[in-house]
Amino acid sequence: MPFLRGAAPLSFIQTPRRASAVVRNLLLAAAVAASALASVAPGAAQAAPPAELKLDYAYYSPESLVIKRNGWLEQELAADHTQVKWVLSLGSNRALEYLNSGAIDIGSTAGLAAVLGKANGNPIRAVYVFSRPEWTALVVRKDSPIRTLADLKGKKIAATKGTDPFLFTLRALHTAGLSRDDVEIVNLQHPDGRVALANAQVDAWAGLDPHMAAAQIDDGARLLYRNVDFNTWGLLDAREDFISAHPDTLAHVLKVYEKARLWIAAHPEETAKIIAEESKISLPVAKLQLSRNDFSQPQPGAKQLAALKAAAPILTQEQLVKPDTNLNQVIDGLIDAKPAQPIIAADAGK
Repeated sequence: MPFLRGAAPLSFIQTPRRASAVVRNLLLAAAVAASALASVAPGAAQAAPPAELKLDYAYYSPESLVIKRNGWLEQELAADHTQVKWVLSLGSNRALEYLNSGAIDIGSTAGLAAVLGKANGNPIRAVYVFSRPEWTALVVRKDSPIRTLADLKGKKIAATKGTDPFLFTLRALHTAGLSRDDVEIVNLQHPDGRVALANAQVDAWAGLDPHMAAAQIDDGARLLYRNVDFNTWGLLDAREDFISAHPDTLAHVLKVYEKARLWIAAHPEETAKIIAEESKISLPVAKLQLSRNDFSQPQPGAKQLAALKAAAPILTQEQLVKPDTNLNQVIDGLIDAKPAQPIIAADAGK
């Protein structure tokens, strides 16, 4: 005769009212058990698409400008009824702030800036490479007497803290035997740094395209120090909770980024026009910016891991992270190769 552990055996001679109560209790217990099972197995059911996707666009990310202009993401997510909210990031520091606060789900940053953010608790992973750029250099006015990095000792340098240009500056100073203490770094957002340089309020500026290209062409500014290896990768970062909750939506975003990457390669003139119009710069400036980007390596992986691990010691040397921070472990946790792999492979096979 069937029975429940710890309970009296059931009997067919029970009254109908009592039997009905037992059945109701059994059904309730089964429902509770099913609910508990679902709570410990979140992968058993797909989460519904988000009502809203929040992501950034940035003048230093040509793909984001192309996607936004053409409405491709809105089209891609129309069937899921997901609304797209675009937020302007003026630098990696802003994108990281928005990601950390949940103001955006996906944002565009430089690689080393993302490492700094994650080391300090920002819950992100890098899921795509939007560019291998040379987007920063140390810039001086055309009439500046400064000719070498050593000449910067005791000078004012405009730089946006927490961004690739800021970290580029620190690494560049180290090559000349200088540190942050040997100069005065003035914390200005990228466009304000350009203005401060032109107005002689600072002696040098850690530039960022397209503002740097505009300073060269429009102001005659001179690039004092260039080093493409000190420019870290342009990464598309996503919040970890978003990656876990909405993998399908993330795949849609990466699909559209891949579409934009391939479109840029096939339409450089049209891309330059979009950059010029969105960033409110001249077409020659946009073309110069575009020429300093390599879009051929979208898959995050071993190259980014190696480059970031080589660059990371500056974060410890300049005391930007806690002394006991394991930066190699942080970088391993940042680079996430899986989401983009099938999408890039599918495009490569076409």
